[in-house]
Amino acid sequence: MCATETRDTKLAVRRGLLLRCPACGVGKLFGGYLKVNATCPACGEELHHHRADDGPAYLTILVVVHVVGIALHQMVGRYQDSPLQLALILSTVALILSLLLLPRMKGLMIGIQWAKEMHGFGRPDR
Repeated sequence: MCATETRDTKLAVRRGLLLRCPACGVGKLFGGYLKVNATCPACGEELHHHRADDGPAYLTILVVVHVVGIALHQMVGRYQDSPLQLALILSTVALILSLLLLPRMKGLMIGIQWAKEMHGFGRPDR
């Protein structure tokens, strides 16, 4: 990759959402549930530079609360006589959505950081 070439943000974000290396799209981004690999097993790109911090949690909460809020408005009439059942259903949906979205949101944040050359993802010649 030459110095004038820019990194494709959309492609890096898509690869991050698929839990793949933002550089090559082949190697796995995570070694565990949320533990980012230090380097890509396929291309060797250093991934330890990321600074996702609380961003993925905020994005996950934003999406889950909107989905559960809309579902609550749709279901409140149907489950009017059994609020416990409504609470259990929506709590289960919120839990499953949160567990599925959190690593993807972290992958999204890492993809953006890699594409924008933030936090050490920049090229060595700069």
